[in-house]
Amino acid sequence: MAINKPRILVLAGPTASGKTALGVALAKKLNGEIISADSMQIYKYMTIGTAKVTTEEMQGVPHYLVDCVSPDEEFSVAKFKKAALKAIETIFGRGKLPIIVGGTGLYINSLTLPWDFQKNDGNEEIRLRLRAEAEMLGRETLYQRLKSVDPITAETVHPNNLNRVIRALEIYEINGKPKSYFDEKTKTQEIPYDYVMIGLKWPREVLYDRINRRIDLMIENGLIEETQMLLDRGYKWNLTALKAIGYKELGPYLRGEASMEEAVTILKRDSRHYAKRQMTWFRKDERIHWIEMSEDKKIEMLLEECLAVIASQISE
Repeated sequence: MAINKPRILVLAGPTASGKTALGVALAKKLNGEIISADSMQIYKYMTIGTAKVTTEEMQGVPHYLVDCVSPDEEFSVAKFKKAALKAIETIFGRGKLPIIVGGTGLYINSLTLPWDFQKNDGNEEIRLRLRAEAEMLGRETLYQRLKSVDPITAETVHPNNLNRVIRALEIYEINGKPKSYFDEKTKTQEIPYDYVMIGLKWPREVLYDRINRRIDLMIENGLIEETQMLLDRGYKWNLTALKAIGYKELGPYLRGEASMEEAVTILKRDSRHYAKRQMTWFRKDERIHWIEMSEDKKIEMLLEECLAVIASQISE
């Protein structure tokens, strides 16, 4: 690590892993302020379904990039990085420690790896045309096109992940160079900060039980009513925001196509699958120092373990 770089703390983990409470405890202990790295908590009006941090949970600790974008506003990783870097500068300027807290691996990597989005700004016209082509010709046609112009990226993208296929083709059309070219180029670029990265790891069945209980509480607290409120405001199911886990699963129930029990069962299943994907992503990151979680561990013990990790990294 370069000793002259300011350090930033990252707290990552899957949904329902306890990041919010531990992040606030760390912020209070370390004179920090929190930047959310959650791709859904950024949206306004979506509070229950995203398990958005409440004013009470914040305990006076300022939180950035929460509740600040309309559900029908397009938001990207590039926009997140720009806003997060601005927040980091603000926090450092206030003499505080920036703490990144979240479960969206792509957002975390955009800050902690030398990714450059400047040459890859989106082009809505190209994106809409590619989406129309996918509808007319099929997703496989676009995926085969990606394989022909950028086989390296194609190897990392599932053929059914239309958004990522379109994004890679969009980058190619804008720049005349494949996404993999820019990915390779950024590996040699410097990042302005050093990051101490901590991850929260639960036994799978315990985490799944926490997820199930959280969803029961969400329903009890008004998740169905919140989803209906979004529809009443005029937001459509095709928006990225409403495709989020926690909302899209309730669509069949609200349209009278499924019972509430069926919808909630699917919601729990999808949430567990999402947590599994999150952990698969984070486990591949060798920079993360893992804290073993259990229901018996109090916040004070977790705080001590995190502080020990931070101290060991600073001493290196």
